[in-house]
Amino acid sequence: MESAVTLDLPELIRGQRAGRALTRDFYTRTELFEHDLERFVLEHWFCAAHASSLARPGDFVVVELGRESIIVVRTHENDIRVLLNVCRHRGSRVCITRSGRAPGLFTCPYHAWSYDLTGRLVSARQMPASFQREAFGLTELPVRVVAGLVFTTFAAKPLDFSSAERALERSAGVHGWGKAKVAYRESFTVAANWKLAMENYLECYHCLPAHPQYSRQHVLAKPTGQSEPLEQAGRDRARALGIAIADLDEYGEAAPAGSESVSVFRSALIEDAAVGTSAALAPLMGEFSAHDGNSTYIDIGPISDFLAYPDHGLMFRFIPRAALETEMEVVWLVNEAAIEGKDYDLDALTSLWRTTSLEDKKIVEWNQAGVNSRYFEPGPYSLQESYAGRFVAWYLKELGMGDAAPT
Repeated sequence: MESAVTLDLPELIRGQRAGRALTRDFYTRTELFEHDLERFVLEHWFCAAHASSLARPGDFVVVELGRESIIVVRTHENDIRVLLNVCRHRGSRVCITRSGRAPGLFTCPYHAWSYDLTGRLVSARQMPASFQREAFGLTELPVRVVAGLVFTTFAAKPLDFSSAERALERSAGVHGWGKAKVAYRESFTVAANWKLAMENYLECYHCLPAHPQYSRQHVLAKPTGQSEPLEQAGRDRARALGIAIADLDEYGEAAPAGSESVSVFRSALIEDAAVGTSAALAPLMGEFSAHDGNSTYIDIGPISDFLAYPDHGLMFRFIPRAALETEMEVVWLVNEAAIEGKDYDLDALTSLWRTTSLEDKKIVEWNQAGVNSRYFEPGPYSLQESYAGRFVAWYLKELGMGDAAPT
C-alpha cells in the first residue's frame, strides 16, 4: 500500500483528529513502520519470556523484534541474561535455533567465535596478538524478572521499571505466576499492521459481535452502563476471599515522566463462568483458595499484555514484523506442579483463547483490508474504546517528539 508521495511525518501527526483512529498512512507505510520501531516500540520494556522456559543453566530462547534478535539465557550462576544475537566479529546471528539448551557456549556458525552463557568471548581463532578478547563479548541488555516474567529493553536510556515491577508483584504475583510453567504456546500471523492488532486487543466494543464464547463468560464484553453491578459483585467475592489486587492506571501518557507504562484492572466473570469457562480448567494458583469469579488484565509498555484467572494465565506478545504483518504470540501458564492429562486437559485449557485469537486474526485482517482503501476515513471511538484511543494518543505523542504536536 505504498505511494510515491514522500512521507511528511510532522504533517501527518498534525492532521490527526483527536478521539479517532489513525489515518491510512499510519497503518500502511513502511517508512512509518520503521519510525514505530525506533521511536516507540524499541524504547520501551517488553516481555521476552517466562522464566519457566529457562529452568536449567544453558536453557535459552531467541526472541526477535523488528530487525533485532536477542538470546535470553539462564547462566551457570542461575541468573537470567539477555544478549544481543549479533556476533562481535562480522555480525552474523550467533544462535540460529529458536530455543534449546546450550552446552555452555554459543558458537557463531560463520567463523566459530564462541561465547559463554554470560556473553563473554572465550574463543576467536587466528586473531592477531594485539587482539583483546575481553573487549568483544556479546552486547548485554537490561533485564528484570518479576513474577516469573522476563522483561528487557533496547533503549539506550531505559525507562524506570519500578512502578511496573510493583504492579506485577501485586497482580501476577498474587496469581502465582512466579511458580507457574508454560503449558502451551501458539503464534498467529496476522496480515495487518501491529497497531490495528493492539487497538483491537485494548477494546471490547467488538467482543459481542466477534467473540460469542468470550462474551458469554466475561462482564467486560457487556455495554457500558450494564456492567457496574456485576463488577461490584466480583469485587465483593474477591474481598470475601481475601484477594487484594488493586487497579492501577499509569497507562500511556498517564505514566509518570521517565517511567514505563503500566495498567492493572480487575473485571468480573459471568457468575456461572468461574474461571473464564464453564468449569475449572487447572489447579488454583498463587493466593487463591477458591475461585473469586474475576480476571486480572495487566498491560506493560506498548506490546506486552497479560490476563490472569485464578487457575491459569495468559501472556500476549504483539510482535511487529512488517508494515502489514504482526505476530501475535499467546502463552498459557499453569501451576508448576500441574500435570497435563491429570490436573488439566490441554485442549480444554486452550480452547477459549485459541478460538478468540483466531477470531481476532480474522477481524483485524478484515480491518486492515478496509483501511487499505483510498476511501478510508477514521471515525470516532465509542465509549468502549477508551483504551484504544489512549493508545493512539500515546503513540502519536512519542512518535512526534521533536517533529510535531498532534492536534
